[in-house]
Amino acid sequence: MDLLQPALGLFTISLLIFILVFIILKKFAWKPILSTLKERETSIADSIAAAERVKEEMAQMKAEHEHVLAEAKAERSKILKEAKEAKDHIISEAKAQAQAEAKKIINEAYTAIDNQKMAALTDVKNQVGKLVIEVAEKVLRKELSDKTAQESHIKGLAEEIKLN
Repeated sequence: MDLLQPALGLFTISLLIFILVFIILKKFAWKPILSTLKERETSIADSIAAAERVKEEMAQMKAEHEHVLAEAKAERSKILKEAKEAKDHIISEAKAQAQAEAKKIINEAYTAIDNQKMAALTDVKNQVGKLVIEVAEKVLRKELSDKTAQESHIKGLAEEIKLN
């Protein structure tokens, strides 16, 4: 029957040890643990905000890119229209001259149109290439700036993928 009844001395020592361990933990462990949790919560909130800012910047860059592309297309159309008008004018003048002279003028007009078209397309390609390089450079600089930024960017991309 002694096994079923608790010993008062053992109970008292166990209670004192428990209280002592509880006080030590309360004094030395709870505050650092709670402060670490608070810092982590703040860090996560900052990372989410940074990811949102990056997402907004990317949307803005996309809109700017589309705007530049639309301007390039409008400029190309304008150049083609002007070239076509120049061609028509040259053709109307060439009809008054001899047939050989007319063929020469028409060939020169086609060459000029092709050159202007190629120059416009090359210019558009160069501008788009510069924009792509600048965007890639900014993204790489941001991603390689520090480890926490890399991790936050990766988390943001992972969340963006989950949202899709």
